[in-house]
Amino acid sequence: QVQLIESGGGTVQAGGSLRLSCTVAGLTVSRYRMGWFRQPPGKEREWVAGINWSGSYTYYADAVKGRFTISRDNAKNLVLLQMRSLEPEDTAGYYCGALSGYGDLRRRTSYDYWGQGTQVTVSS
Repeated sequence: QVQLIESGGGTVQAGGSLRLSCTVAGLTVSRYRMGWFRQPPGKEREWVAGINWSGSYTYYADAVKGRFTISRDNAKNLVLLQMRSLEPEDTAGYYCGALSGYGDLRRRTSYDYWGQGTQVTVSS
């Protein structure tokens, strides 16, 4: 059974940092590109960051570029999202996804598997 389990969310003041983890079970994570999405209250789920199979290429939405860093450890079946300089606008549920093949990392419909999400709240 495939499971993606996010952790590390919480409440932080503006300007603070959080590190989200996505632990993957039931698949060989090195065969999947991975991505993080977020869903602010009352809004659609939006793409945040993506990473290729080996971690040699990373991609970011403009809203988080320079503040967030995605990384992966295939030996540990782990994908991380380091978030710095957090803003109230970053408040959302954060979800990791696993994508097989060559679909667009930025499209939610490209992904094969999803986690249940972890909540991030940034207070002003």
